[in-house]
Amino acid sequence: MEIFAVTPENLGLEAMGAFAQRVEAMGYDGLFVPDAIHDGFLLAGQALATTRRLRVGISVLVAFPRSPMNVALAAWDLQRLSGGRFELGLGTQIKQNIEDRYSARWLPPAAGMREYLGALRAIFHSFRTREPLNFVGEYYRFTRLQPFFNPGPIDAPDVPIMLGAVGPKMLNLVGEAADGMHTHPTNTSARYLREAILPQVAAGAARRAPGLPPPMICANELVASGPDDATVGFERERFRGMLAFLFSTPAYWPSLELFGWQDIGERLLQMTREGRWQEMPSLLSDAVVDEFLVSGRFEVLPEVLASRFQGLVQRITLTVPPQPENDRANAAAIEAIRRRLS
Repeated sequence: MEIFAVTPENLGLEAMGAFAQRVEAMGYDGLFVPDAIHDGFLLAGQALATTRRLRVGISVLVAFPRSPMNVALAAWDLQRLSGGRFELGLGTQIKQNIEDRYSARWLPPAAGMREYLGALRAIFHSFRTREPLNFVGEYYRFTRLQPFFNPGPIDAPDVPIMLGAVGPKMLNLVGEAADGMHTHPTNTSARYLREAILPQVAAGAARRAPGLPPPMICANELVASGPDDATVGFERERFRGMLAFLFSTPAYWPSLELFGWQDIGERLLQMTREGRWQEMPSLLSDAVVDEFLVSGRFEVLPEVLASRFQGLVQRITLTVPPQPENDRANAAAIEAIRRRLS
């Protein structure tokens, strides 16, 4: 079981290097950087340049506004820079963001991402072999890569490609073609993993190319932890607010529906329309929060995480302590989690 840290979305490029070094010193296997307020490639490059062992992935890069060629060049450079420590995560975002925030072309999510994956791998193949590039699909066409523009092979493996997946078609695509997937924080209930995510990934894997390793499942769960109950409680309320915001988006309601809680999502959406943002967390009872949030002091995390995820996923995330004075205790928890889940 691998343990990855998650970068706060408001962390800027100027603070990224020191943060990545903290994460590496605490013994995490890797670090995920976001692509939201700041550019994911820039954050990943800074994290890789300032560490020696840490693997760094983007979770997840908004794909459709970016040409696969631009993404391939940046990913190839980061893989070269790091000697193979970079991992590319891709996501589709929602239609309104693609069209109105990025002013970009919206594609059918699963069909568009399938082609995006194919195009990236065709480009990576041309980089490594210098063979002519010839990828022609419905949405993307790459038939020209002069030698001058080809960066050539690197002394590192091809870039692993993970997908952020929520719906059945995207989960099928993970099983069929991706190297792995990131669950959304709203989809990390153990029951949802067993009953919704893993069966859909398995259905896609029936069409997977022979010899291709099974996709890695990463549970990007939220973790409220700390050295004492007061700190855990504070973090728990912070994440209650985050979950309330996330569940106001209809695309994330399937996990609520599994538990018969769809009305919560509908009420949260209505509150966003009325501008009642501060009231939204009160709609999430402790029972709801406990399905989607891991809570506990550092010393109980190994048992809590094992009981929730062992046998379901191959990678988990663990929140970095907001206060550096808790880094040593968190490092001890990481070592204990690794022993418990080995």
